[in-house]
Amino acid sequence: MDVYQAVASRRAVRGFTDEPVPRATLERVLAAAARTPSGANLQPWRIYVLTDAPLAELKKRTARRTEADDPGDEPAYEMYPPELKSPYQERRSAAAAQRFGALGIRREDARARREAVAGNWQCFGAPALLLCYIDCEMGSAQWGDIGMYLQTVMLLLRAEGLHSCPQMAWSVYHRTVAEVVSAPEELILVGGLSVGFADPSVPFTRINRAPLGETVTFLGGATPQLRR
Repeated sequence: MDVYQAVASRRAVRGFTDEPVPRATLERVLAAAARTPSGANLQPWRIYVLTDAPLAELKKRTARRTEADDPGDEPAYEMYPPELKSPYQERRSAAAAQRFGALGIRREDARARREAVAGNWQCFGAPALLLCYIDCEMGSAQWGDIGMYLQTVMLLLRAEGLHSCPQMAWSVYHRTVAEVVSAPEELILVGGLSVGFADPSVPFTRINRAPLGETVTFLGGATPQLRR
């Protein structure tokens, strides 16, 4: 699979089979992802990989909280600006409509929406979870490095025939996660990445992307062809 195929086929999968992911595969992916660029080579990511009993324990603990309609811990960071302006609010609304529409969930069905969201804390059935932390002393540039790192991981997973789902949702219950992984207090949970083999029986839709002209501006004339 070349890089264009990996990018085109990557999506946030919200339905996995229970087929185990070999540890050797995860080690290969994470070792290669270490080549992700980071400012001054700080490599600010700290990754915890959960499978088997530790993952089952985390799922059990978060399930107790979701079943009790627990709103979560105090936020460690702001996921989105409190007032999203145009066109970002429209994109967010459109994405939610596409996602829930594919699942047959109506806009007014708040309970079904909550249950769909709660699937995050069960990894949507995935047998492996990568939890990504960053030191609380790091700044916005290092958070950008984290984004590049996770994207590299997701594309390498596609090269291995695996799928993933990036989830800021894990930060909602960051204290519960810390209890299971025993993360040092100076680390902030950025989010998780559920990993496994996609379940083809779970309905999904490809979320639309903005036209190139909305997000990219070219300055200058046409690039001349290189002479061979």
